[in-house]
Amino acid sequence: MRHVLSALVINQPGVLAHISGMLASRAFNIESLAVGETDLPEFSRMTFVVSGDDRVLDQVRKQLEKIVTVVQVIDFSNRNFVERDLMLIKVRTDHGTLSQVKEMVEIFRGKIVDVQSEQVMIELSGPESKIAAFVDVMRPFGIIELVRTGRIALTRENIEATAIQDLARSKQTV
Repeated sequence: MRHVLSALVINQPGVLAHISGMLASRAFNIESLAVGETDLPEFSRMTFVVSGDDRVLDQVRKQLEKIVTVVQVIDFSNRNFVERDLMLIKVRTDHGTLSQVKEMVEIFRGKIVDVQSEQVMIELSGPESKIAAFVDVMRPFGIIELVRTGRIALTRENIEATAIQDLARSKQTV
């Protein structure tokens, strides 16, 4: 079973290497990992997708919580959340297929971001299932290259915002 976890971390050099190294050393496979700053530049959010049963998920969460630079760990398993993945894909085109590719891009609500004489580059974001479906549709045209960000997610609840706001307030009172 695949699980989505998020960790609010202190934004400093080596945090990503430390966390991914810790997970690898304990034989936890990270299927997807995305990292970026929050609205406060001193914090970053790491979103992981890991495979395993509930015991594996519990172990990953506990190991993350032990790391000093990890401020908060959120397990999305039983929460209402929104997830997205971003993809750039280069697809082969010729005069006969360009209009078909453009039509599929519109249907999937993507965007053509670069056009060359024999290829187009498309940007698409959405749930993993949408990305996978689009890749399947583009295969017959000829996929030249593809890159994905990995999954990012936020709960519909305000738990992340509250944690960051509490940290910001505590810094101001020090």
